[in-house]
Amino acid sequence: MASHPEFGEKTPASEVAQAFGDQIRGKTILVTGISPKSIGQTTALAFASQSPELLILASRTKSRIDEVAAEIHSKYPNTRIETVLLDLGSQASVRAAAAEVARLTPKLDILVNNAGVVVTTRQKTPEGIEKQFGTNHIGPFLFTNLLLPLLRKAAETNPPGVTRVVTVSSGGHRLSPLRFSDYNFEQGKTVPPEEDHFKPLPGAFAKTTEDGYNGIVTYAHAKTANILFTAYLQKHLPKLGIAPYVLHPGTIETGLSRNQDEEVSAQFYKVAMYWKSLDEGSSTTLVAALDPALNEIKGLYIADCQIADPYPHAKDPVAADKLWKLSEELVGETFPLEV
Repeated sequence: MASHPEFGEKTPASEVAQAFGDQIRGKTILVTGISPKSIGQTTALAFASQSPELLILASRTKSRIDEVAAEIHSKYPNTRIETVLLDLGSQASVRAAAAEVARLTPKLDILVNNAGVVVTTRQKTPEGIEKQFGTNHIGPFLFTNLLLPLLRKAAETNPPGVTRVVTVSSGGHRLSPLRFSDYNFEQGKTVPPEEDHFKPLPGAFAKTTEDGYNGIVTYAHAKTANILFTAYLQKHLPKLGIAPYVLHPGTIETGLSRNQDEEVSAQFYKVAMYWKSLDEGSSTTLVAALDPALNEIKGLYIADCQIADPYPHAKDPVAADKLWKLSEELVGETFPLEV
């Protein structure tokens, strides 16, 4: 159980940061997916409010990171901020960004894998991986593993579980299990029933492009991967003093949905029970990153600031192991966490 049962869907991140200020002060924290009017921005602002030793902002567009960095500096001028260019859809960019982070700091207390993309047409990364799976899962998988030496260094002096890896997933993971036999969603390829997406999809969520691509399903597929990735980390990293968690931030209107057509956007308004503000949408990330009650692993998935339960296909340990091996193959490198 989280230490503040009164926190919920309407709790702002600023309140969570104030409650857990002691867990922020003096820490080195990295947040990906930084841009104006995003939960990355409000997450970074909440961390900055409580005097971390170093706050690293990572994103793919320099002008957007600089705008957020300038806002933070104006509000919290004593907070040290560094920026790193990071395109999670490019493995070369991920490797360069990880090397830059290692030049900036010898240790990393908290890594927040917040960045993500939503696309509505069939696209691939430079490595030939379906865009949403490649950016939303493979990119964070590689980035996290490359930064693990810095996380391990922090864990040597932090109390067990204070060092955290936090990954932002989505409640939309329920729509699709991991499609191991067709992770690229190739047109016309048959998959076994246990790997196929939830059917029927409601309303406009069932729309596909002429070549059969459904952006909602592929997004859900990648978000399931986020949870399975964290489930694997939870089997191995706690023995190193590192606590991994994954979360659903809630339904929030951000720039992430800018490519959706009007019908799909309208469908979200039909199914969403409550639309969070950006500040409210960042609060669960702060709980996952900071709550001392979670130093010892209490659960896998957090929603509305409390421990929740993902769909069964997203916490299957066999699928988690299988995804790890597939991810290693797709980045061309092994990461034996048991060592």
